[in-house]
Amino acid sequence: MYRERLPQLDGGLFLTDGGIETTLIFHHGLELPLFAAFDLLKDDEGTDALRQYYATYAALARDRGIGLVLESPTWRASPGWAAQLGYTPEQLDALNRKAIALMEELRAEYQGTAPIVISGCIGPEGDGYAPETMLTPEEAERYHAVQIGTFADTAADMVTAITMTYAEEATGVTRAAAAVGLPVVISFTVETDGRLPSGQTLGGAIQQVDDATAAAPAYYMINCAHPTHFEDAVAGGEAWVQRIGGLRTNASAKSHAELDEAEELDEGDPADLAERHAALKASLPAVNVLGGCCGTDHRHVGAICGAWLADAPTRT
Repeated sequence: MYRERLPQLDGGLFLTDGGIETTLIFHHGLELPLFAAFDLLKDDEGTDALRQYYATYAALARDRGIGLVLESPTWRASPGWAAQLGYTPEQLDALNRKAIALMEELRAEYQGTAPIVISGCIGPEGDGYAPETMLTPEEAERYHAVQIGTFADTAADMVTAITMTYAEEATGVTRAAAAVGLPVVISFTVETDGRLPSGQTLGGAIQQVDDATAAAPAYYMINCAHPTHFEDAVAGGEAWVQRIGGLRTNASAKSHAELDEAEELDEGDPADLAERHAALKASLPAVNVLGGCCGTDHRHVGAICGAWLADAPTRT
């Protein structure tokens, strides 16, 4: 529906969901092997759980009259992770298609006056916090072309690569999406010092991907980090900051290493998180897609959007 022109590029506030995996595990008591939410699509019970999860956000966006980016539950639905879970390539293809079909159902049910965009979610080939190996752009393009190729043959309007830890993999994802005509968004994660897990600066990573792909990403995002981790990095008013169009932050200010070791969910303070987002508006004037990551749920996302709505930024 929106492949030719993503509506979030034309302004207005867009909501997306929160920390899907942590919500399903800690609030719904579901088991997600290898943190793979797409595994729930294997049966009707799991699919219904996903439908209910997304319905909360779809209703929130419709009730507030704002746009929605429906991010499919496919962060782990790539060949390497699927093989570890015992899925064949054919089964993986079918589950990625089923994920987008579920997003279509939700769009049809909750469509209001604002656009609902369907995004095929792409996750990293390796660990989302500290990759043990780093692919070349060419290797990453070949790896991610499998999942992206499936999305190209569905109703997905775009793909979003979430929790990218280094620029080379993000470059490969971008090239794979461009090859099949899908708009692509790249979301980097950063450590407590505002740098990627690879050690590269956020600005350096964005510039590297833009230089390698003729600025092909529609925009960039930051996810799986607390505002305190990157507020200084984006405060300088440099040109690359204008490329950041979305935020999906963690509820917790803990580091990735601390979160990895935590046995209980750190939900933080939704009101404080919302205030911190509002304080970032001056530094991030192009941001108009807001959601959450680890530890967040509809309460956090609702508070964040509420704090942002009074003076929602407009893209130029």
